[in-house]
Amino acid sequence: MDTADQLASAGTFHVLKLPLGFIRVLEWLFAIFAFATCGGYSGQLRVSVDCMEKARSNLSIGIDFAYPFRLHQVSFEAPLCEGIRNERVFLIGDFSSSAEFFVTIAVFAFLYSLVATIVYIFFQNMYRENNRGPLIDFVVTVVFSFMWLVSSSAWTKALSDVKTATDPDEVQFLISACKVQSNKCGSVHGPRWSGLNTSVVFGFLNFVLWAGNIWFVFKETGWHKGALRLADGASEKKADTFNQQQTYNQGSFDQSGSYNTQGNYDQPSEYSQVGGPTSFSNQM
Repeated sequence: MDTADQLASAGTFHVLKLPLGFIRVLEWLFAIFAFATCGGYSGQLRVSVDCMEKARSNLSIGIDFAYPFRLHQVSFEAPLCEGIRNERVFLIGDFSSSAEFFVTIAVFAFLYSLVATIVYIFFQNMYRENNRGPLIDFVVTVVFSFMWLVSSSAWTKALSDVKTATDPDEVQFLISACKVQSNKCGSVHGPRWSGLNTSVVFGFLNFVLWAGNIWFVFKETGWHKGALRLADGASEKKADTFNQQQTYNQGSFDQSGSYNTQGNYDQPSEYSQVGGPTSFSNQM
């Protein structure tokens, strides 16, 4: 408890109220949802084979598949309807690369968001030291934004292919007995896709979060602060130039005002000089 209290007292949790920390927490949560909904998926479909000889029929053939969706390794037993024999049928397609890529990005994004949040809270001074921390954070955020876009797009395409490969109507064409017109095949039910559809949504939501967080991370870097200093310097230079022009204009106005005042002052003296001799001659 003492260690936890020391960490809590040393930490600055107010950073979680700022966009930089708050978005990191959302990235951490959404990454969990992304890899949990995709990596934890398992589905099942069922088809029926109704042979002309009813005793050889199988009206509920269950086919299970799951992450990472190597469907070419998924097999099931189906009746041949010719004698008491079954055949082993394999699904078609391997979509593990896109699914594993998506889950890998989600796991690494989860780990990085968690570490970054801890650094924001407990090691802010080290984070801002020498501008190295914000620069690394900015580069990693840009990379993850791009990787989320790529992995989510790839997984969206792979999920569409998985849905096609596991469609009960398509699976029926893989069964030999279903190619005979005297036999009847049908679908009992298909897989539920709500979990995988949710994973795609969370993938693109993660892209939006990471792309939006680029600006807030960039504001912590020296590049943004240097641009602000240049902008402040330019504004101060303009202000100094404006003040110098104001001072110059005010000085010019003061000089012209004193000249006019002096002119008004000298005018009565000339009048007194002219008036003086005139009065003296009258006295004479």
